[in-house]
Amino acid sequence: MNHLTLDYTPTLPERSNRLASLFLLLISWLVVSALPSFGQPSGLTAALTQSFDQYRQQALQEKLFVHTDQGFYLTGETMWFKIYYVDGSFHKPLDLSKVAYIELLDKDQKSVLQTKVALTPNGGDGTLFLPSSLNSGTYLMRAYTNWMKNFPASYFFEKLITVVNPFKPLTPSPTADVADLDIQFFPEGGNLVDGLTSKVAFRAVNASGAGQALRGWVLNSRNDTLTTFSSHKFGLGTFTLTPTINTTYRILLRDEKGRQFTRSLPVIQPQGYVMTLDDSNPNQLTVTVTSNLGTPSTVYLFAHTRQAVKRVEAHPIDRQTTFQIDKKALGDGISHLTLFDAQQNPVCERLYFKRPAQPLTIALKTDQPQYASRSKVTLEASVQGTTSQANQATLSVAVYRVDSLSSPNTSNILSYLLMTSDLQGGIESPDYYLQSETPEVAQATDNLMLTHGWRRFRWNDVLRPVSRPSFPFIPEYSGPTVSGTLTDPATGKPVPRKLTYLSTPGKPIRLYVSLSDTAGRLLYEVQDFYGPKNLIAQTNPQDSLFKLTINNPFSETPSTHQWADRLPTESQATSLTNRSVAMQVQSTYWGDRSIQYKYPAVDSAAFYAKPKESYLLDAYTRFPRMEEVLREYVLGVMPRKRQGHFVLNVLNEPYRAIFENQALVLIDGVPVFDMDKVIEFSPLKVKQLDVVTNFYLMSPAVFSGIISFMTYKSDLAGFPLDNRLVRLDYDGLQLQREFFAPRYDRPASATTKSASSRLPDGRTLLYWNPNWKPNLQGKAQADFYTSDQTGTYQVDVNGLNREGTPAFQRFTFDVKNTPK
Repeated sequence: MNHLTLDYTPTLPERSNRLASLFLLLISWLVVSALPSFGQPSGLTAALTQSFDQYRQQALQEKLFVHTDQGFYLTGETMWFKIYYVDGSFHKPLDLSKVAYIELLDKDQKSVLQTKVALTPNGGDGTLFLPSSLNSGTYLMRAYTNWMKNFPASYFFEKLITVVNPFKPLTPSPTADVADLDIQFFPEGGNLVDGLTSKVAFRAVNASGAGQALRGWVLNSRNDTLTTFSSHKFGLGTFTLTPTINTTYRILLRDEKGRQFTRSLPVIQPQGYVMTLDDSNPNQLTVTVTSNLGTPSTVYLFAHTRQAVKRVEAHPIDRQTTFQIDKKALGDGISHLTLFDAQQNPVCERLYFKRPAQPLTIALKTDQPQYASRSKVTLEASVQGTTSQANQATLSVAVYRVDSLSSPNTSNILSYLLMTSDLQGGIESPDYYLQSETPEVAQATDNLMLTHGWRRFRWNDVLRPVSRPSFPFIPEYSGPTVSGTLTDPATGKPVPRKLTYLSTPGKPIRLYVSLSDTAGRLLYEVQDFYGPKNLIAQTNPQDSLFKLTINNPFSETPSTHQWADRLPTESQATSLTNRSVAMQVQSTYWGDRSIQYKYPAVDSAAFYAKPKESYLLDAYTRFPRMEEVLREYVLGVMPRKRQGHFVLNVLNEPYRAIFENQALVLIDGVPVFDMDKVIEFSPLKVKQLDVVTNFYLMSPAVFSGIISFMTYKSDLAGFPLDNRLVRLDYDGLQLQREFFAPRYDRPASATTKSASSRLPDGRTLLYWNPNWKPNLQGKAQADFYTSDQTGTYQVDVNGLNREGTPAFQRFTFDVKNTPK
C-alpha cells in the first residue's frame, strides 16, 4: 500500500458547498437576531416574509467603512486608513471575507492606485503613498471585498479625496453654472396619481454635488400659480399638489442670483396608490394609503430595516386606509416601508430615518487646551455606554492640523452605517442629520429620505426569482485568491477539467493547483501572500496550446458616482506653499525613519512540509553535471532515459519500489516538465535539493513524489522556462506600515545648543492609531508630541462595538509657540 501525504485543496464545486454551509451557519445567527416584533404572519404576509428572508439568506450583504486620517493630501504624503468590516443588516463585525480591495479613481474612472488589505473581525488597516505622478484633482476612494463584486458598484464604500501636486501647475476648478444644475422631483411613495393629493420633494445640486437654494412656482396650462415653494436645506424641499391627468404643468424656478429655468412634473399615472407618512406622534408612525382604483381590495405594508423584517401587515382598502407602526419596532437608521397590492406587486415605497435610541458615545479630552511646539499631549477617550459596550469597542483615531486646505473630514462611521450607506448618490454634510433633533433638522432629514430612495435589492429578484442567484465571486474566507480562465484560443470556448499550476518563485516554496470547471474558471487559494509577487501559471505540457488568463482581482465596474474637482483657490496659495514646504522637510529629514513595516508571521516551510530527503549541496562533492549529482548521492531520485529523453522517478518509501510515473519537479517552486533542461542545468547554481519519497495529494492532483531544486537567490538562476507559460507581476496583501512620530523626552535642562541642533519637524499629522483599544472600564489613552507646525489640530475618533453600534467624536486643541 502506498503512503499518501494529504494536502487537500478543494475544487470549485467543493468550495461552493463549503461556502453554502458557512452561509447557512451565518444566516441562522442573523435570522435569529432579526426576528420581527409582530406575531406569526399568515397568508400573503407569510409569503412576503418567507420570500424576503430566503433572498437575504442567499445574498448576504457586507459593508465596509474606511476611516482615512484626513481628506486632503499633497503628493509625497501617505494616506493612512482603517477599514471597518460588518454585515449589512446589523452592522456587527463580520468574519467571512479576509481581503479588502482599495482603489483611487480619477474623474475618468481610471484606477490610479490600488492595494489589497488583510481583513479580520476587527477590520483591517493600511496605507497608500501618493506619488508625484498623480495630477491635482479630486479622486474617488472606493473599497470592497471579492463577494461585494457580485452586486452593483453602488454597494461599495466610496469617499472623495482631494490630492494636490505642488510640483505641477494648479488649474482652478470651473465654477458651476445653471447648465450644471441637476434638478429632480420625487413624489412621496413613488408616483403622482390622477386626482390624489401628493407631497412632492425636490432636489437641486450643482456639478460638485452642493445643494442650491431655489424658489419655485407650479403653473398650469393657463399660467395660473397652483402652489409656491422654496428649498429648505442643501437644495432640498417639498410642496403639495393634487394633479389631474389632463392638465399640463410647468415648474418655474429661480435661484438666489435671479437666474430662471423651467422643469416638468413627473408623469401622472391614471390609476394607482399614494402613500403619506406622518411622523408627528413621538411613539408611532402613521402611514396613510389612498387609491383611485374604485374597487375594494387589500394592501400590504412591509417594513424592514436594512433587510431585517420589522413588520408585515394587511389592510382592506376602498379609497383610503391607515397603518400604525410602533417606532420601537423599527431599527436604528433607515427603514424601508413598501406597499404591495393584492397581487403582490410593490406599488409604493417610502424611507424613514430613526435616530439611535441608545447611541454609543465617546468623550474626548486632552490634558491641556493649548500646547507649545514639541510638547507632549495626553489624549484620553471614554466610551460611554453599558460596560460590555464600552470595553468591546474598537476605535481608530487621527490627530491632524486643520486650515483652509484641510477642511474637517465629513465622513464618519456613524453617519455612514446609519444613513449614507443605504442612500443613493452623494449626501452633502451627513453629520448635520445626526445632530440633536430640532424641527429644522427633522424636516431636513425627511426631505433627504424623500429624495434619496434606494434599496440594496430588486423586488423582482425577491418575489419572483427565475432561479437561485448565481454569484461568480466567492468570499475569500481563507485569504487571498487568484482567479483565471482556461479557453481554447481557436474557438474562444472554455476548456473544462484541465489541471493548471500557479507558483511564486522564491521562499517559502508555494505551489497551487486548480482544475478548470465547466465554464473554464480557475481558482487558487494562496497563502502567505504579501507584497509584490511574480506569478507563473501553466498547464500540463499536453494542454499547453490552451490559453490561460489570470483575472484582474479589482472590480472593472465603473462607479455610478459623479463628482467635480474641489481644488484650492488663489487665496489659499500661501497655505498650500507652507504645507508643501512642511511635506518636503519631513521627506528630507525623516523619510528613512518614517518608513517602518511590521512583517507578518509566515510559515517558512515549503508547502510539502518536511521532506524525506534534503541535501545542502555545498556539503557534498560538487559535480559539474546534474545527472552526476543525482546518481552519486541523492538516494531517492532515479534518473533514466526513455525514447532519448530524461525522466526523473522517485523511490517510493518505505517499499523501496520506484514510481512508474514522472515525479513533480520544481525549480524554486515552479513546476518543470522538460527533464532534459533539468539535467543540463548547472548544479553549481543549486543550494538545496528536497525529495518527497511518497505519493503527494494536492486535490485534485496526485503526484508520484516531489523533487524540489532551490537556487541560492530563489530567483530561478536563469533556468530556461517554457515560453508558453503565463508570467506576470501581481501584488499580494500589503505589508502593514507602522506609524512613526518623534518623541521629545529630553530633560528640561537640555542646552540651547542641543535643542537648536534638532531636526526640523514639519508634521501635520501628529498621531494615527487604527486600533485604539479601551480597557475594561471603557477608557483609552494616547501620548504624542506636537510638531513645529502651529495652528488648530483636530482629533477624529471612529468606533464600533461588537453589537454593531457605531460611534464618532471630534475634538480640537491649539498649538502655539507661546503657551498660556
